[in-house]
Amino acid sequence: MKVALVQFKEAGKKYYFSFGDLDIELKDKVVVETTRGIEIGKVYLFKDIEESDLISELKPIIRKASSGDIKEDEYNQTLEFGVVEKAKVLAVQNELEIKVLGAEYTLDRKRLLIYFESDTRVDFRNLVRDLSEIYHTRIELRQIGPRDAAKMIGGIGPCGLILCCTTFIGEFDAVSIKMAKNQNIALNPQKISGVCGKLLCCIKYEDDVYTELKVLLPDMNEKVETEKGIGQVVDLNIIGQKIRVRYPDGGGYEWLALADIKRTT
Repeated sequence: MKVALVQFKEAGKKYYFSFGDLDIELKDKVVVETTRGIEIGKVYLFKDIEESDLISELKPIIRKASSGDIKEDEYNQTLEFGVVEKAKVLAVQNELEIKVLGAEYTLDRKRLLIYFESDTRVDFRNLVRDLSEIYHTRIELRQIGPRDAAKMIGGIGPCGLILCCTTFIGEFDAVSIKMAKNQNIALNPQKISGVCGKLLCCIKYEDDVYTELKVLLPDMNEKVETEKGIGQVVDLNIIGQKIRVRYPDGGGYEWLALADIKRTT
């Protein structure tokens, strides 16, 4: 069967939907029912899959978005800024130590999601009650972590470019200190941390390549044979596939290609 992969926001997660005989094309805006309610998304790609591979039945695309649907969605977005500002005021009045970051209406405005960040767990029942009295719809507050907060707010990374998470990262991968060590990156917290305070997502990008190339090189401190004699590996250029050798008794240092050495073990 042919299914459509639908994305709801720039650099957001993508979800599969069935679409039957609907006449839709790539980049078309479509109306779908999600776990949150009725929403508008954009067709990202089409894919043929085996029905036997499905874990559960896919929800169908309801219709191709009409001009009215699109205008309604745009109108909802104009309301969301005011919701955020009001939620900030009410949070202060309720003495909640939270940072309200964003708000999203479903297309039919039957549900209003408000995102916030906090260092602790928060009892926000009174805030939900106050918001419900104002907006007369179902209110859902969601606490998100630092990485999702940075993705929602946006910004400029240490590299000087717009944050990867706001431009193309749909789902976050795990990033570890081990990956930084694997790439010989200096473990300076200020240099390997993003604006979210977590390890830079880009550390993950090249880790597989570094892992594959590193296997071809001698280990640090391993002894190798060269034209000048036996030396000890003291540095690695993993991408360049070169090693730096230190010779004993003041023999100095030398960068060598793999073809110029012979491993002794």
